[in-house]
Amino acid sequence: MSGTAAPAEADWDATVAALTSGRPVLLLAHVSPDADALGSALAVGLALEARGADVVVSFGDDPFAVPRILRSLPGQHLLVSPEFVGDRPVVVSFDVSSIERLGVLQAVAEAADVFVAVDHHASFTGFGGIHLVDVHAPATAVLALEMVDRLGVTLDATIATPIYAGLVTDTGSFKYAGTTSATHEVAARLLGTGMRHDVIARHIYDDEPFGALRLLGAALDRAVLEENAAGGLGLVWTVVTDVDRATFDLPLDAVERVIDVLRIATEAEVACVLKQDDTGAWRVSMRSKGRIDVSAIAIALGGGGHRFAAGFTGSGGPRDVLHAVRAGLAAAEQLPE
Repeated sequence: MSGTAAPAEADWDATVAALTSGRPVLLLAHVSPDADALGSALAVGLALEARGADVVVSFGDDPFAVPRILRSLPGQHLLVSPEFVGDRPVVVSFDVSSIERLGVLQAVAEAADVFVAVDHHASFTGFGGIHLVDVHAPATAVLALEMVDRLGVTLDATIATPIYAGLVTDTGSFKYAGTTSATHEVAARLLGTGMRHDVIARHIYDDEPFGALRLLGAALDRAVLEENAAGGLGLVWTVVTDVDRATFDLPLDAVERVIDVLRIATEAEVACVLKQDDTGAWRVSMRSKGRIDVSAIAIALGGGGHRFAAGFTGSGGPRDVLHAVRAGLAAAEQLPE
């Protein structure tokens, strides 16, 4: 990848110069955006809007739909569906580790005069002309906050809210090992604006339709534990089909809760959920408790992510996908606790 240390000052300077040049700006999250990707883009979008910039935010999903749990984040008025983006000379991507994760907006980004990639994944592939990548950052939202500061915009509760959403989700509510004292200092600064962290938590974690609870029950009921997988560390997995979602009239993002519950199984180091999207493809989410680097497995299978949380889109049916996951786990190095 390109850039394992903090971003260079020259890259920050070039980015700020491009964003304040008066040229139209496009801020991009990855497809099927999470709170870190979309929250970062919205926060920087709000900061640029405060400076009077011509700025829009988008992501390359077709059809274009904001995940339900993120619809309360400030800055939604900046969102534009891909077909209405048009040509934008300055493009910044957030939390995008590979350019394919831009979906239908990849060509727009590649055609920009200035293309900045802001990310914190070790799997970042080096696309774009300017890289603001810090693999030690607990969330891309931390880099988005620094961008707001460098733009000279005062941090208020509106801008702090989407940044906090990205920080709290990518740290697993501050549970993951990447959380440091500096992470909590960032959170304290955000809370100091008067933003409502309790409201964010309710929308993200404690607000699901009843159908999602029934889907969770069905997914857990068919969960399989393989205690000998991953070199004896254990694997727990389940499958959620498009028929399951249709039964309860749920979109794909409603399945995200499943992996968070599945991963707590004591007997398994790794949890895996196979989610069938509306095209029939299998999107795979993996979680590790720390002894297995699931990002290495995901990267080998065309995806990406972090040591503790990663994913990819599988080839073939569920049997093929599970075979690939098991093979990756069997070959993975076991890390110390």
